[in-house]
Amino acid sequence: MNRAAVTSLVVFVLLVALGWYLTNLQSSQENPPTPPVPTGSAPAGSSDLGALAIAPEGKMAGYSRDRFPHWASQGNSCDTREIVLQKQGTDVKTDKDCKAVSGTWNSVYDGVVIKEAGEVDIDHTVPLAEAWRSGADKWTDDERKAFANDLGGIQLLAVTAKSNRSKGDQDPAKWKPPVAAYGCTYAQHWIAVKITYKLTVDQAEHDALAALLKTC
Repeated sequence: MNRAAVTSLVVFVLLVALGWYLTNLQSSQENPPTPPVPTGSAPAGSSDLGALAIAPEGKMAGYSRDRFPHWASQGNSCDTREIVLQKQGTDVKTDKDCKAVSGTWNSVYDGVVIKEAGEVDIDHTVPLAEAWRSGADKWTDDERKAFANDLGGIQLLAVTAKSNRSKGDQDPAKWKPPVAAYGCTYAQHWIAVKITYKLTVDQAEHDALAALLKTC
């Protein structure tokens, strides 16, 4: 191959390479690479936690469980307690007065299986006294009745009497479910109830909820 032929071949190769480079450069500018997806993500429910107003707890002056009428009649001889037992139990059988006479209930707080309806407590995720300190003291009795009998599925839970009474009226800064794996769900439900009813959280409560959300 003579010198002229070699020179022509080199020029041709260079032109092809230059064309390929310019084509890919334009493509990369029009379609920039997708940025990497962050490996971490915000805990479920964390954005909702930010929607809660932080305020010091109110006083207990004037509080009484009677200010939150429960368990309200739900028709057909059933009250709120019996409806919760029916909804959250397995193979629940009732008598003519709507009382649960048999069934099985799983207490999510402590992982205990209960086989006697009389041994089941119905816990308020956000306790009545806690609600009172968080803004419910300003509600009407009818509004407090609605709160105490909320059958939405997360405010009322069938649990062991032991776990319910251990919790009392404490918020997550002072009490958490013994089953650590339930902590995430507990925090999410607590936050959802407080948002629904426009209740406040104090700073220690807020921080405890944030810690629980990190376990999600």
